[in-house]
Amino acid sequence: MADRVHPAPLLPVSTPPPDTNPETSAETAPLRPPTTAPPSPSPPLAPPPGTSYIVHVPKDQVLRVPPPDRASRYTKLAARPARRRLLRRACCGACGALLLLLVLAAAFVGAAYLVFRPRAPAFSVASLSLDAAALLLGGGSPVRIDAAVRADNGANRKVGVDYRGGGEVAVSYSGVRLAEGRWPAFYQAPRNVTVVAMPLAGGGSGGVALLTEEQRASLLVEAEAGAVPLTVEARVPVRVRLGKVLRTWTVDVWARCEVTVDKLAGQAAAANKGCTVKVKPLWWWW
Repeated sequence: MADRVHPAPLLPVSTPPPDTNPETSAETAPLRPPTTAPPSPSPPLAPPPGTSYIVHVPKDQVLRVPPPDRASRYTKLAARPARRRLLRRACCGACGALLLLLVLAAAFVGAAYLVFRPRAPAFSVASLSLDAAALLLGGGSPVRIDAAVRADNGANRKVGVDYRGGGEVAVSYSGVRLAEGRWPAFYQAPRNVTVVAMPLAGGGSGGVALLTEEQRASLLVEAEAGAVPLTVEARVPVRVRLGKVLRTWTVDVWARCEVTVDKLAGQAAAANKGCTVKVKPLWWWW
């Protein structure tokens, strides 16, 4: 019978005994930093004179200071935006004030128009007394005319017209001035009609009306027919009174009337063909 082989029992693993040799233990021990205390910090040494350093500062913390020779220029350039803002504000304020004044003026004019309802006065030629025999005979004596102009302010209930001095009135025939004179100064109350009589003389060059032969022949034919066309023109400076307190500035009123007379001597009957009235500069209500 064959012999049986039995496994031997496992022996426990034992740790080697500690090495008592200090040299061997020093060689096999791991390296460790010394446990000595760190040295105390020494005070910083003062840099020697003339030494420069480069200091890196973050970009968002850089403070730029101009050099002394450019400090004044930097101050002027830095103050420009503030001056521009002030100038812009001043211009906007002036434009706003002007716009406000225009709005207030327009509102005042509209209110005055609604309250007073102003209307332009009407003009017409009432009569003409002529002494123009020299025109037919071709003499060199001046023409004399006594004109009566009717000024009607009946359309205005609360508006008066103040006619100033210095106005001019002239009578002409076919573009040639026959006689001229001055418009008198007076005040015309509301709802009033005034007939202004004035002498006219000394028209034309040197106070004498110069008509051509053709114009004189045409004038003779029209005088025999009893229909001589004449033009009466007037430039009158006026000032309007709105109620008892308000007054406008002085402006020139231009009136032009086309009339026809039946004769050139004595009291002639004047037939009005119509009068036009213009104002320069144009009033807001004229």
